[in-house]
Amino acid sequence: MRGCRAFSFLVFCLFLFHGVNGENPYRFLTWKVTYGDIYPLGVKQQGILINGQFPGPQIDVITNDNLIINVFNYLREPFLISWNGIQQRRNSWQDGVYGTNCPIPPGKNFTYILQVKDQIGSFFYFPSLGMHKAAGGFGGIRVWSRPQIPVPFPPPSGDFTVLAGDWYKRDHYQLRRILDAGHDLPFPDGLLINGRGWNGYRFTVDPGKTYRFRISNVGLATSINFRIQGHKMKLVEVEGSHTLQNTYSALDIHLGQSYSVLVTADQPAQDYYIVVSTRFTARVLTTTAVLHYSNSYKGVWGPIPGGPTTQIDWSLNQARSIRYNAITFSL
Repeated sequence: MRGCRAFSFLVFCLFLFHGVNGENPYRFLTWKVTYGDIYPLGVKQQGILINGQFPGPQIDVITNDNLIINVFNYLREPFLISWNGIQQRRNSWQDGVYGTNCPIPPGKNFTYILQVKDQIGSFFYFPSLGMHKAAGGFGGIRVWSRPQIPVPFPPPSGDFTVLAGDWYKRDHYQLRRILDAGHDLPFPDGLLINGRGWNGYRFTVDPGKTYRFRISNVGLATSINFRIQGHKMKLVEVEGSHTLQNTYSALDIHLGQSYSVLVTADQPAQDYYIVVSTRFTARVLTTTAVLHYSNSYKGVWGPIPGGPTTQIDWSLNQARSIRYNAITFSL
């Protein structure tokens, strides 16, 4: 561990003196990782918080920005954070994966040094060690395009992060023991949207305006289907690549994937269900959030819109329909 810290300090010093690119901004973050009480499914659990938050803080950066993230581990065990989808170019020791990145011992800190070089789009971070992801420690990453980079759609009126996925009432210690004993993970107890259960989170929109929803599957075990009652979704980005802009009424999002869709608030003023349900499971879990029109005085009503369940061909046809547009960077 001492050698790892010395090496990281040397890299940090070289980075500060020479930089990856002197003209690109630096963004400095300090994170304190602690335990804390959370109630995602109405049951008290020991969660993993970052700066007191569950889910953790949103990271907002612009293409080519340099990120300096100093992470202090106040847990009782080693801790690592991985940056899902962020390319580690010649710095794999910053990827937060055990084997290339030393764990942060309890009571110690580590400074991650990253650059979102030539990247745009929607990603997330998560703890990669000891089943900590089952207790939290994850959050969204938005990499905004530089003015020189063309974006193939008009600027939306708002930008929402949706961190959705399965959740367990068992703590991460129990889940870890199950895996260590050679067993599969049990079936999840429920689904969350931004750390909350049924109708626990609300997205407010103005009528007639268009919004970007960045949806990530941050779960442990299941693929999910995402849909919004009465609204269509125009797919514009998948994990850092712009796509041909096909329109969908529902989207499958598999473990670790992140999609961006544009949604126009073109329906009568009321509240609408935002629905997430499990895919390819014999028992289907479902949870909802709320799409709230700012001029609405009427809550959600009607049946929750159904989605695909075990149909594999439905998901394959969706995957075939997604095509990527090349991105030209003007640096």
